[in-house]
Amino acid sequence: MATDSRLAELLDIVVKEGGSDLHLYVGGSPMIRVSGSLIPLSKYPPLTNKETEAMLQSIVTEERWKSYVENQTIDLSYAHKADTRFRINGYRSQGTTSLALRLIPHAIRTFSELNLPSVLEVFTQRKQGFFLVVGPVGHGKSTTLATMIDRINDTRAEHILTIEDPVEYLFAQKKSLIHQREVHVDTKDFHTALQSTFREDVDVIMVGEMRDYETISSAVTAAETGHLVLSTLHTNSAAQTIDRIIDMFPAEQQSQVRVQLAGSLIGIFSQRLIPRVSGGLIPAYELLINNNAVSTLIRDSRTHEIASVIQISSQEGMIDMDRSLADLVRRGEVTVEHAYEHAMDPKTFERYL
Repeated sequence: MATDSRLAELLDIVVKEGGSDLHLYVGGSPMIRVSGSLIPLSKYPPLTNKETEAMLQSIVTEERWKSYVENQTIDLSYAHKADTRFRINGYRSQGTTSLALRLIPHAIRTFSELNLPSVLEVFTQRKQGFFLVVGPVGHGKSTTLATMIDRINDTRAEHILTIEDPVEYLFAQKKSLIHQREVHVDTKDFHTALQSTFREDVDVIMVGEMRDYETISSAVTAAETGHLVLSTLHTNSAAQTIDRIIDMFPAEQQSQVRVQLAGSLIGIFSQRLIPRVSGGLIPAYELLINNNAVSTLIRDSRTHEIASVIQISSQEGMIDMDRSLADLVRRGEVTVEHAYEHAMDPKTFERYL
């Protein structure tokens, strides 16, 4: 199986230009995303369906190609060179094949290198509990989780197991024993892999994404039974995350889930990547730490009050998104206009400025 030569050339361009994503689609020139903006590679002619299909087929096994033809979508990770990996999604659009490829940095950066708050390290020291990193697609959730896992790897001798679709960052064993399982390759699905962790002497579990209530239920159970569980969800805030989790369950189970979540949740970190004045992107974030007040709000179905708790609990380490955005503006890192686009409550944001 030889990689399509044009695909290899385009992947080299993404790396050279400091891009994060590559889009290949029929009827248009390839496009790369740099510092959040899409840029067409106009020197390349529009792609044909034969070309995009050939590119995808050149990097998947025959079995996985058959799966793509049947399901009309596929997720995989791909090692372009020894130190370059991409997460790839192939999908059908108007009867043709399109590809979205995201560069996975080789080096796992530290909290300070990512401009993330040092308080996140506190959660890597916990022995059990449920911690979520949330935010829109493409805003660095996987990178933050990788940094947290690598910090545990640096400081503790634990058995760490990741369940991903696909595997993104590759971890080198340091103090910890690390196993990485890929859905559709090493396990049937997230739920099945999570169930088996109870028989694998695992200390820390990283679940790439919470997609259904079976997976969430198993994750919460794991957190209740002595595991540290880290995962992601595509939500916009801590309060919305809790509501989304509970709403995934049948109505008759939601009261019990509230109780379980109130007891097992240790924190929710919500992040956005904002265009930086000096170039590149910088995160703004919200951090919810589960204390007695938050646990009570979860149990009593009063999640609409959580935002107010975060705003008045900075002395406990909680971080309000609007305050984080305002801080970036005051430091000259981002423009008011860009910060305003991501404000949770524009009036609160204006008050912080």
